[in-house]
Amino acid sequence: MATIFVARSATLSDWGADVGLGKFLFKVGITESDPADLAAAGFAGLTDWTILKSQDAGDATEAEVLERLGKREKTVDPTYYPRIKGEAGLFKLTEQAVQRHMLLARALAGEDERKVGKPKPADFAAYLITNALR
Repeated sequence: MATIFVARSATLSDWGADVGLGKFLFKVGITESDPADLAAAGFAGLTDWTILKSQDAGDATEAEVLERLGKREKTVDPTYYPRIKGEAGLFKLTEQAVQRHMLLARALAGEDERKVGKPKPADFAAYLITNALR
């Protein structure tokens, strides 16, 4: 079975903030093996990746998932940034989009939606996986 995962690198986030991409950069991928092994090997020439969330993806392929997410969120084009070394599956998110998602999820669950709070990295990962598997 395929597993979808969302990973984050502190070094890449700092670099993204410095070059104007923003600090909310995440790697989304699908693998048949353990995502922690891939994160240890590294993406985009960096080895400080941490897996924020992983989930069973069913029959989804990586191309389908990246296309679906690319319609909703901004993909970081690896041809413009030599630092990321041609890495596909990097997404630039906004805090507001994740807050709206959290607010809507709480409202649909019947909870008090007035106070959402600042999203944490796990909230960004849940947002990406939810939108990738729709």
